[in-house]
Amino acid sequence: MKKTSLSSVLMMAVVGAAALAGCKKKEETVMTPEPAPAPAPMAEPAPPPAAPAVSVTSVTVGNTAAADMSVAPMAMLAPTDKIIVSVKTSGTASNVNLAAKLMYQDGQVAGEQSAVLNTTDTGTTNLEFSKASPWPAGKYTAEVMVDGKPVGMPQQFEVK
Repeated sequence: MKKTSLSSVLMMAVVGAAALAGCKKKEETVMTPEPAPAPAPMAEPAPPPAAPAVSVTSVTVGNTAAADMSVAPMAMLAPTDKIIVSVKTSGTASNVNLAAKLMYQDGQVAGEQSAVLNTTDTGTTNLEFSKASPWPAGKYTAEVMVDGKPVGMPQQFEVK
């Protein structure tokens, strides 16, 4: 068995690297085309649509509306009651979508209603939910959205 010294191994590595470098093919000079002129600056993108200038000031759940559309808050409703989600708003709105969704205790959607807001001041919009059969007993949450975004405080009530 023949021993190879470390210096011999290093010498062979250097010679091998030099041989590989010598075999390298000459690179041809490639003419690069002139860069294309920079594109003209683009017009500024349109600003995102402004948030509606209407805000929800209160949400109330009950079963009867007064002449002024106000609804007395109720935490307990009967299975045969009509459920009214009363939404008071302030501000200006033109064709703004207002929606309410009732969620049953298991997360199931029990009902959805919507209306279009056109207002320049304060106002009340009532969204009514009714069923041909009685509402199932349990806990519900009423959520209100303006243009698909949740607003106001979700209201919880119970049907017994």
